Amino acid sequence: MNDSHDTAHDGPHEGPIKTPKQLIVAVAASFIVPILVIVLLVKYVDFGARTAAGSDAFSAEAIAQRLQPIGSIELRDITAPRVLRVGSAVYAVQCAVCHTNGVAGAPKSGDVDAWAPRLETGYEALLTSSLKGKGLMGAQGGGEFSDLEIGRAVVYMANKSGGNLDEPQTPEAPDAAAAASAPAVAASATN
Repeated sequence: MNDSHDTAHDGPHEGPIKTPKQLIVAVAASFIVPILVIVLLVKYVDFGARTAAGSDAFSAEAIAQRLQPIGSIELRDITAPRVLRVGSAVYAVQCAVCHTNGVAGAPKSGDVDAWAPRLETGYEALLTSSLKGKGLMGAQGGGEFSDLEIGRAVVYMANKSGGNLDEPQTPEAPDAAAAASAPAVAASATN
């Protein structure tokens, strides 16, 4: 054969691990290094999520804000006499937020030009729009204020804006109406 072949490389091939101590270190590193890489990646991803959500997401104030009740129930005695509020008071609580600044296309209170076409439709149409809602204005009926109180607020706002509407009156109590008609019925029965 060919004698020019180098025989120095013909010996057994050895790896980088020559002692049992090196073998133990290599095996341990093959387990520890991937675990450390995974832990560091998880920390990196988790840190990104915290900075996006805000660093105070777990503060006492943030938790208390998330746990606020979304509604409340108010129990009222239906036999208690109800005190009806005047139109200006209802306007201040319910209507002024939008109608003072013209929010969402609401006609500003006091703007005669904006209210003129609305006033031509009359009180009943204005009251119906208020109670059932119109455009971006939500329905006002069935809430904290009675229909009569909403009507008073409509009259207050319309009159402030160039209208001349009469304020709706409180309907007579059913007992008073029945007592007033009872003598007339009794008198007609005796004739």
